[in-house]
Amino acid sequence: GAPDSDRPCVARSRILDKKICTFISPFPRPRCLAAAAPAGKPRLTHPGKAILAGGIAGGIEICITFPTEYVKTQLQLDEKANPPKYKGIGDCVKQTVQGHGVKGLYRGLSSLLYGSIPKSAVRFGIFEFLSNHAKDESGRLDSTRGLLCGLGAGVMEAVLVVCPMETVKVKFIHDQTSANPKYKGFFHGVREIVRAQGLSGTYQGLTATVLKQGSNQAIRFFVMTSLKNWYKGDNPNKAINPLLTGAFGAIAGAASVFGNTPLDVIKTRMQGLEAHKYKSTLDCASKILRHEGLAAFYKGTVPRLGRVCLDVAIVFIIYEEVVKVLNTVWKTE
Repeated sequence: GAPDSDRPCVARSRILDKKICTFISPFPRPRCLAAAAPAGKPRLTHPGKAILAGGIAGGIEICITFPTEYVKTQLQLDEKANPPKYKGIGDCVKQTVQGHGVKGLYRGLSSLLYGSIPKSAVRFGIFEFLSNHAKDESGRLDSTRGLLCGLGAGVMEAVLVVCPMETVKVKFIHDQTSANPKYKGFFHGVREIVRAQGLSGTYQGLTATVLKQGSNQAIRFFVMTSLKNWYKGDNPNKAINPLLTGAFGAIAGAASVFGNTPLDVIKTRMQGLEAHKYKSTLDCASKILRHEGLAAFYKGTVPRLGRVCLDVAIVFIIYEEVVKVLNTVWKTE
């Protein structure tokens, strides 16, 4: 019912709205803009996808890198007071292969494999859950919040998965150095540990493990978040090449190694077969310092550095790629 004189203006306005979708009018925005809006919407990873992708990434990664974990653990358990059994990384590998064959480098893999899948699943699931609530309106997670989300993820994985898994793994590896190993396999070992020490026997070194995993993931996710933000700039949805993701992961892994290897050494001692020598985490630290010196807190750093850099790089690459696949077959928005 507009006057004839107004109709050309109305018609031109409608054509203009339809063609270039102006926002001049106070009326609801045109459909073309409403449809285009989601393209700029920040992408959030559903925790369910993170759990599945994290579990897959963790399982594949540990099968690739376990020998370096084995050597690291043996060197950390090789106390100077004994005196040391191994002269270094090469000697540890040589003696293990001579005494038990190449498969000896994989002793304890089952316990770590059974734990690595749920460990990575919990880590990424909790991280994505927390980060989804910590991101700003543009979908950007700043470095400080990335550190806090990583800390939360590390503490949860330590309590739910890592502590019992690591305790069993360390006991398995330490048991191999005995003249007559008593653990015949994963389930037999768990049964024997629980029978002798109760369920608490699988939670030795809990405090050290929480400190180690919490600081571990806090450092890693802080570095990863910082590097991703630097690369993406003002576009939080900018894609990252898998090789670059791997490079960022390796840098994050190296930072965590230098940042918390002393806690890893303490944790390993608290979970070994001679854990009864230590009254607490603090007592363990003081005895290591008193009897072996400050350098003992960095035993196994080199093999751990190699394993962790490769570990974190592989995990982040696989995780990101699996999430991309899940986004195409599992619609959550």
